Amino acid sequence: MEGRGFWQYMVAGSVAGMAEHMAMFPVDTLKTRMQTVALSSTSSCCPRGQPNVGSLLASIVRSEGPSGLYRGIAAIGLGAGPAHAAYFAVYEICKGRLGGDCHDGYHHPLIHAASGVAATVASDTVFTPMDVVKQRLQLRSSPYSGVRDCIVRMLRDEGIKSFYASYRTTVLMNAPFTAVHFSTYEAVKKILFEISPENSSEEKLVVHLTAGGSAGALASALTTPLDVVKTRLQCQGVCGADKFGSSSVHMVMKKIVAKEGPRALLQGLKPRVLFHTPAAAICWSTYEAVKSFLQKNTHESSSS
Repeated sequence: MEGRGFWQYMVAGSVAGMAEHMAMFPVDTLKTRMQTVALSSTSSCCPRGQPNVGSLLASIVRSEGPSGLYRGIAAIGLGAGPAHAAYFAVYEICKGRLGGDCHDGYHHPLIHAASGVAATVASDTVFTPMDVVKQRLQLRSSPYSGVRDCIVRMLRDEGIKSFYASYRTTVLMNAPFTAVHFSTYEAVKKILFEISPENSSEEKLVVHLTAGGSAGALASALTTPLDVVKTRLQCQGVCGADKFGSSSVHMVMKKIVAKEGPRALLQGLKPRVLFHTPAAAICWSTYEAVKSFLQKNTHESSSS
């Protein structure tokens, strides 16, 4: 693995991550609001019992204006680039060293899954603090005026551990998410190539859009309960939200089910799938396009 290849993966991943999260941020705000509907009845952060995505969207635009859908986007701007740079660089390196790049005509789902898990462990270490800040700012009537205010007050009132309160849950959620995501992406891409090789080459945008969208939809649907737990942990104590005695996934799930019923673990399923389907399509197509561009330019420079 050449050093310049590593930097190409990082640059391509950074651009892809920024494009994905910026484009889909309003949908992510809807998901966060829906997953925090169990706030205390006296809280105004998110009205209890919001019936569906459409009415929640209308409520936010009506009461807060369109800008309400973009609160916290600066945190994503700070975190998505570096996190996705690590995400794709680690994935490509692990996939190459484990033999996932072998052109032997076979699909290697276990290699792709293992490489994805390694990638998410590295990425979540970088991204989790800004994700916590982002979700707290997304709440209705959030007590924080912006990214800097949120960071300063969290450090002062809760300590640096508060930025990683959901880290274990995030990794436990993203490990199966990325395992399903990467293996599905590589599998669908291979299938499309075999069905119509003349129209489905590695350079064709439609392949990456279709494979990425399929991977995002399946992975996000399967891991929604863990995403609910992650959101509750990251927003605990804000605007009267429930506090949890520990960051144990089992304990938080048990408390949510006891208080709200099993269906509470599927809150935000629709906006989560609506987010990750186009987001993954945008992310993969952008990543593959930028990577191809950088590799082409590097090849031309070295041969001239």
